[in-house]
Amino acid sequence: MSQELGELLVSSGAVTDAQLREAMTYQRGGGMRLEQAVVRLGMTDELTVTRLVARTQGLPFVDLDRGKVAPEVLARVPAEMALEQGIVPLMEKGGKLVVAIDDPFKRIVADQLSFVLGCEVACALATPSALKTLLARHYGESEEDTVAASMGSGQDEERDDAPIIRLVTRMFSDALEARASDIHVEPGHGRVRVRFRVDGVLRDAVEHPEHLGAPLMSRLKIMASMDIAEKRKPQDGRISLRIQGREIDVRASILPSNHGEAMVMRLLDRSKSLISLKELGFGDEDHKWFQRVIARPNGICLVTGPTGSGKTTTLYAALAELNRPDIKIITAEDPVEYHLAGINQVQVTPRIGLSFARILKAMLRCAPNIILVGEIRDLETAEIAIQAALTGHLVFSTLHTNDATSALTRLIDLGVKPFLVAASVRAVLAQRLVRKLCPECRVEYEAGDVELAAVGLDPSVARGRKLFKPRGCRACEGTGYRGRVALFERLEMDQPIRDMTFRGASLEDIRKAALSGGSLRELDADGALKVLEGMTSVNEVLRVTRSR
Repeated sequence: MSQELGELLVSSGAVTDAQLREAMTYQRGGGMRLEQAVVRLGMTDELTVTRLVARTQGLPFVDLDRGKVAPEVLARVPAEMALEQGIVPLMEKGGKLVVAIDDPFKRIVADQLSFVLGCEVACALATPSALKTLLARHYGESEEDTVAASMGSGQDEERDDAPIIRLVTRMFSDALEARASDIHVEPGHGRVRVRFRVDGVLRDAVEHPEHLGAPLMSRLKIMASMDIAEKRKPQDGRISLRIQGREIDVRASILPSNHGEAMVMRLLDRSKSLISLKELGFGDEDHKWFQRVIARPNGICLVTGPTGSGKTTTLYAALAELNRPDIKIITAEDPVEYHLAGINQVQVTPRIGLSFARILKAMLRCAPNIILVGEIRDLETAEIAIQAALTGHLVFSTLHTNDATSALTRLIDLGVKPFLVAASVRAVLAQRLVRKLCPECRVEYEAGDVELAAVGLDPSVARGRKLFKPRGCRACEGTGYRGRVALFERLEMDQPIRDMTFRGASLEDIRKAALSGGSLRELDADGALKVLEGMTSVNEVLRVTRSR
C-alpha cells in the first residue's frame, strides 16, 4: 500500500519526490504508516492524505464535518462496541449500514458488526481526528482516551495505572469469554493490535492507539515479573490471575520487532477439569488400542506433533486413567500445566540447573512405576528415558515430529543407538487438532467424488454418504465451528519394525512396511472417519493433513 500511496501523493502534487523519500525514511524509523509520516512532518494535511488512502484501498471517503447522524442510526451500534473498535454508524443505504472507520485495517470490524446486527455492513474512510471528535460527541470519552488522559495528568502513580490495569483485566476477561488459548499483542502501523487464538485460529479482537502500546506492555511485563527496562532482548515470564472466579495461569513471551515489542500469552485455565481420552477424540477402537498400550509395565510411549497439537493433554488423560493408589507416578514438566492429585510433579527450572535429565536421574532413585518426561529435547534426556524404560518403568514423553514413524528416526538423529530405540519404544501416537463443526448450525450435504478422494475415501464406496459443512450462527460466532477434536496417527512397534529400526532402515522404508503390515494407521484415515461421523469438515481435515 505504501508504494501505491507514495505514487499517488507525488502525482497529485501533495508532496514532492524529495519529500516522499524523507517521509519514507521517517516512517521506517518511527514505526508508522506513510500517511501518518507525511502529516506529522507537515508536508500535507490529513484530509488530502485520507482521500488518497481511500482511493488506494477502494473505499469511499466521508467528510464527517458535513451533515448529522440520525439518532436511530447511532442506536444501531452499541456504544461500548463503537468506542472499543473506533467506529461510528453514519447511515442506512440500500439495506446496508454504513460505518465510518479511520484505518483500512478496521474493515474486519464490518464482518463482526454484520454478525452482531444481522445486516450487511459497509465501511467508509474518515480522517482520524474527525472520527475521534464524532466519537466523543456521540458516545463520550472512550476508555482508551481516559487511559491516555490519566497518564498525562501528572497525578499519583496509583491513579495513573488504574485505567491500564482495567484495560489489561478486560483483555483477559474477553479472551476467556471467547475461549481463547492465546493472546497476541502486536504493535505496528500506528496501532496496537490484539488478537485471540480461538480453536487454533487467530482472529482480531481489538485495536488500541499506538500511544497505549508502551504502558500496556509495561503493565504486562510487571505482571510477568519481566525486566521493564529491557526492550532489546526476548523475555519469558509467567502470570497468575483470578478472573471471574477462575484460576488462570499465563505463560508470556516477548519478542522485540522492528515496530516494538510483541507479546504472546498462552492461557491455561486451572479451574477446568482434565479432558478424558474419549473427549479428546479417541473412538472405541482407538481407545481400546491406547488402553492396551499404556497398560504395559515398561517401555516408552511417545506422543508427537507440532506445538499446540494437544500432546500434553493426551498424556495427562493417559496418566489420569493409570492413576491408582498402588502405582507411583512422577512427572518432569516445563511447565506443570495441571496439578494432579496423587501424582508427584516436578517443575523444570533451568536457572538452577534442574533440567529434564537431572530430574530423570533423581526420580529413578524414587522407585516410580510410571514416568512422564514433558519433552525429549537432547541426547542425555533420551538416553536416561530409554534406560528407565529398559529397567522396568513405563515412560511417557513427547517429541516434535511430523508423523509417528519420524519419532524413531528422530531419536536416532539425537544420537541414541538404533538397537536401544528398537528395544525400548512400544508405541507412537502422532496427533493434530481440528475444529469441530458447530452442532447448532452444521449443514448436511452430499459430497462429490473429488472431496471424498481428498480425505482418502474411496468414492465408489462412500458415494452418496451425507457429510456436514459449516454455516455459522450466534453459538459459534459465525465461524461454523466450536471446540476442537484430535486426529490420531498410531504406530505400534511389532517385530518387523523393530528389526528395520535396529538395522537403521530409512524412514520411507519403515513407513511402507508399517502400513503394509497393519501396524500403522495414518492421520488421513482417522480424519476421514471423523468426517463421516459429522465431527468435522473435509476442509478442516485437509487444513492439517494436506502438507504431508
